[in-house]
Amino acid sequence: MTHDSKNKRPPERDYSHRLLVDKLGVKAGQRVAVLGVESAEFLADLSARVPEYSRGKRIADADLIFFSAEARGDLSRLESLARSIQKNGAIWVVYPKGQPHIREIDVIQAGKAAGLTDNKVCSFSTTHTALRFVIPIAER
Repeated sequence: MTHDSKNKRPPERDYSHRLLVDKLGVKAGQRVAVLGVESAEFLADLSARVPEYSRGKRIADADLIFFSAEARGDLSRLESLARSIQKNGAIWVVYPKGQPHIREIDVIQAGKAAGLTDNKVCSFSTTHTALRFVIPIAER
């Protein structure tokens, strides 16, 4: 070991190469429903990981639901979607970035009104953000 390498900090982790489905926590064998999310890249990666996912139809006891909310009014569906996930499941709300008609605070408030807690955010695409909601631990 040379003197120079001894003082170097380890490099920062680079997550940019990770697949979106990895960032979103999709695992093989999970029960997944996709409601309104139309990203071709996401759907291709998802079907490679979970070939049996449901598209456009709710399923009971889902591990993950990916739900597209393009307008504030769409968020009213969160309460009924919350009843479709397993106790340790999650709903990812995919919504437009930086738009005045549907802001992050609107999404968070709708999730709370549906009895859910937001616990992760992820850049879904150049135009959309994904916010993860779960059932509060105390209620599982």
